Formats: sequence, structure tokens, C-alpha cells
Amino acid sequence: MPELPDILTYLQALRERIVGEELLRIQIRSPFLVRTVQPDVMTLTGRSVRDVSRLGKRIVWHFDGEVFLVFHLMIAGRFHLKKAGTLPKGKNDLAAFGFEEFTLMLTEASQKKRASLHVLQGRAALAEQNRGGLEPLDASLPQFKEALKRENHTLKRSLTDPRLFSGIGNAYSDEILHAARLSPVTLTSRLDDEQVLRLFTATQSTLRSWTERLLAEAKTKFPEKVTAFRPEMAVHGRFGEPCPVCGTAVQRIVRVENETNYCPRCQTGGKLLADRSLSRLLKDDWPKTIEEWEGERPHLLE
Repeated sequence: MPELPDILTYLQALRERIVGEELLRIQIRSPFLVRTVQPDVMTLTGRSVRDVSRLGKRIVWHFDGEVFLVFHLMIAGRFHLKKAGTLPKGKNDLAAFGFEEFTLMLTEASQKKRASLHVLQGRAALAEQNRGGLEPLDASLPQFKEALKRENHTLKRSLTDPRLFSGIGNAYSDEILHAARLSPVTLTSRLDDEQVLRLFTATQSTLRSWTERLLAEAKTKFPEKVTAFRPEMAVHGRFGEPCPVCGTAVQRIVRVENETNYCPRCQTGGKLLADRSLSRLLKDDWPKTIEEWEGERPHLLE
């Protein structure tokens, strides 16, 4: 799912290309995409985009008369820049938005069509889309601590809760927790002030560094390959690969469709966190430490 650095990159690319431009054609191919009835999305044909903005992980196009297109890309939704006049024909094409010099294609590479488009009238309707999470790059340490401690959850859950923090998802929460040297399953109520400071610093530095990197890449070309799995990441999506800090194999916790990646030496004191599916299968053979995983029980790796 595109997260804060990715969404900010999309906003830069869209602002440079569509703000002030007339939306000449709207072609909706997927019947599951548009989640509202009024205003009719087709009434925006021939109108100019006045601004673009962000609400959490949502991208908002602004039109005169306080009409808004609100895109939620979910896990697999993406924007692609195509030649003017390109029609939505591919199996992943959800909709095409035609401008004079190009077409902006909305795609979703998943059988589960979760991406959504809301057409909203008025700022009150737009405000209802806001989950209320704290903007992590604008927050002070006291504000960050208050949001973090508001509910007692694991750090992974709290960082990815849009009611607590805006724009952080599965990928960057892994990277933040690795940078902070904190376990993803530590409860927020158990953090001391020094750990809160580490997490606050890691959150801002991780999100800023990735935003700067992606914005720099987007200056020369449209961000066509927005992905949660990047080779430069420390732990996310790198199960079994060496941690860039200590060389220990990155581990994971798999729950339903979400995967949490972490370094057991840097983050959990050498302890392996129970993976629901694998530990249930192995039961007593599930290793408790990274030493058991790497050496004392090699048959687990066969």
C-alpha cells in the first residue's frame, strides 16, 4: 500500500502535471471503483483540477465549487502516465482520466478490487474521510507521545493505526521499528521516555529520508513503480536476508495478509517472535532464539 513517502511523491508528480489542467475525459471501467452516487463523477468532465492534497493515505483532487475526487489506492492501486487518448483496456485498468497531453490511468494489480474513488461535495464531506491520525512529520515529541500512549497496543499496531498516526503502513513501520531498535510486539504502555524518544526520532528520520529519496527520483520521471518492497530497505520484505546493521537473518511474523519483518538481534534481544502459522506447525520444535534458528536446530531450515 502506498504510504506517506509514496503519497507525497504522487502529489508532487500530479501537482506538476494536472493542476490547472482541464479534465477532458473520464472513463470508468471497474463497476467497483466509484463508491458514491452524487455528485456524478461524469459531471467533472470539462472542469479543471485546482489543487491536489492528501488525507492520510488518500489522494484528493480539488475542483471549483468544493467538489473533490478522493482516491484510496489501498494495497495494489497505482497511477500510471499514458499517451493522450489511451483507453482503459488492460485487465488491471480501473479508470482513465484524460487530459490534453496525457492520460492518467488508475490500475489495481489484484483480483480483490479494493481501490476506491469517492466524489464529494463540500469540505464537511471531505473532512469525514479524515481518520484523524497525527501527522508524524509535523508532530512534536509531546504530541507523538500522547498519540502513541492513547491506547495500549503493540508498536506495530499503533504505528499503522490511521486513527493514531497518519500515513504509516506495513512497510515503513517495519523500517521505523528497526531504526529505533524496538520490537514490533512491545506494548506502548511499557515504553519508557528514552524509548519513546528513539521511536519519535526514528519515525521522523525514516519518513523524511525516504520522502526525500522518492521525491528526487520523481523529479525526472513519473513514479511508475511505487512499491512497498525496495532493495534499500533494512528489513521490510527481506525475510532471510542479512540485517544491514548486524548481519543476522531478517525474520518475520505472518498474520493473515500482513507480514512484519524484524531483526532479532537488533530489535528483540535475540528472541524469535512466534510466527502464527509456522510456530503452530512446529509446536515444540519452534526455536526460541536466533542461535537455535541458525545453529542448534538446522533441520528447521532444510
